[in-house]
Amino acid sequence: MSQDVDLVLAFLNTKDVETGSDVLDQPRAWCDWVAERGLGRPGAPLPVRRGRDALREAVTDGSGELPAAAVRVRLDAGTPALVADDALGRVLAAAVRLAIAGEWDRVKICPASNCRWAFYDRSRNRSRSWCSMQVCGNREKARQFRRRLRSIT
Repeated sequence: MSQDVDLVLAFLNTKDVETGSDVLDQPRAWCDWVAERGLGRPGAPLPVRRGRDALREAVTDGSGELPAAAVRVRLDAGTPALVADDALGRVLAAAVRLAIAGEWDRVKICPASNCRWAFYDRSRNRSRSWCSMQVCGNREKARQFRRRLRSIT
């Protein structure tokens, strides 16, 4: 489970809103990202980007349409397992395993417009909103406090 969480989060975070960087904008960086994780073939950039964007949409508002990916079921020692040969397929298989395990709703996107970082909500009641209370959550609380102060004065 932990490997699936780590893989899905890393994939969703290949786009970094705060720095304006996107691993998928640089073919070499994408190939390195895939190789570091042992995910097989990198796959074509356009379907991979569509897959990432669709998963990010699915996390935030439940919509999104995934591109076709080569994911199949294989029996491993008599147990069905999702397998894929390319990076996108492996990420999607990990996302499906999270959904089957009832953990997909713990994958969230930080609501801060200058962050949008994907994180896994480990709170008992699944109510965490911010990627980091010390950074994004604190900034938002400070903004709300300043707004309230301005409305009073």
